[in-house]
Amino acid sequence: MAKDLYEVLGVSRDATEAEIKKAFRRRARELHPDVNKAPNAEEQFKELNEAYDVLSDPQKRSAYDRFGTIPGASGGAGYGGPGYVDFDDLFGGMGDLFSTFFGGAGGGRAQQRREGRDMGVGLRLTLEEVAAGAKKEIVYDRLAPCPDCDGSGLGEGGHEVTCPECGGRGRVVTVQRTFLGDMQSSATCKACGGTGKTIQNPCPECEGQGRVPDRQRVSVEVPVGIRDGQQLRLSGFGEAGLRGAASGDLIVTCRINPHDFFEREGDNLHARANVTMAQAALGVEITIDGIMEGEAVRVRIPEGCQNEQVVRVRNHGMPKFRSEQRGDLLVHVNVTIPKKLNKKQREILEKFAHEMGEDVAEARSPLQKLRDAFN
Repeated sequence: MAKDLYEVLGVSRDATEAEIKKAFRRRARELHPDVNKAPNAEEQFKELNEAYDVLSDPQKRSAYDRFGTIPGASGGAGYGGPGYVDFDDLFGGMGDLFSTFFGGAGGGRAQQRREGRDMGVGLRLTLEEVAAGAKKEIVYDRLAPCPDCDGSGLGEGGHEVTCPECGGRGRVVTVQRTFLGDMQSSATCKACGGTGKTIQNPCPECEGQGRVPDRQRVSVEVPVGIRDGQQLRLSGFGEAGLRGAASGDLIVTCRINPHDFFEREGDNLHARANVTMAQAALGVEITIDGIMEGEAVRVRIPEGCQNEQVVRVRNHGMPKFRSEQRGDLLVHVNVTIPKKLNKKQREILEKFAHEMGEDVAEARSPLQKLRDAFN
């Protein structure tokens, strides 16, 4: 990002968010490889995306204005959050949206779908966020309702009329004369894209589609206790429909990161705790951190606890989905054995072994016995 990003977009340093978006769309129409056949069109379009990625984000823009760069960023590719698109893949994200846009209402390559499609994004969460519930911002690219015409596709004095090419049928019938006779075929009308309607005086911003490629920010309320892979549906936040038709939905798939201490199994949590062999034999009460912020869980290790024994602490696991109840915490006990003993400690253990009827003296090597003699 050696070039001045404001210069790349063609805006002043005090440009508003709306001005930055409009400038990006104008420049993207000029530079997208679908319409610009210059040898460096792809590189220029990627550069434009990187500039927009920074200047459309208030925090990144502020950092760029102060330092002239983005701390920790090696480029404009996907470092803004779970919904950001990797612009190293030119035809993903905005590139793909502009390809769809250029093949829109007037392109007529195929019959136009009026309703917007559903879209999907992934959302990464920590186990703590799932336990407490969280409000997360997702940033993603979509075809959004055009802000200049409110999604109607109409410019000043514009109105929708029946397509003169197909008479409103959306398909054009052609007849070809052959030696076998007249052959009739039907194809989608290129003038209206199969909608049967065209616009006189279309909106110049969206070229009559009623939607434009845009970067969307949406806040998502993550319910407490949601499971890995579970989906949330945000109605109307998918692809915008053609000329005011219904928008699709945004499908958010929740993915939960592995935890350093806890392992989730349904609504239960598994954790490990170390105790000494004396504590395991005599029993002890220990305290470990719970999954909730500031939570201290008291775990009663029973007398005679064995290595890998599981102690259940009820109602200290994960909060259940859309419920005030919680699962259990299952503590896997690890009994630790000291690797080195001093002379007094060894004598105590040997005495204990003798009381238990165990013979451990023969297990000691001559070297160990010699060391004990000098301790």
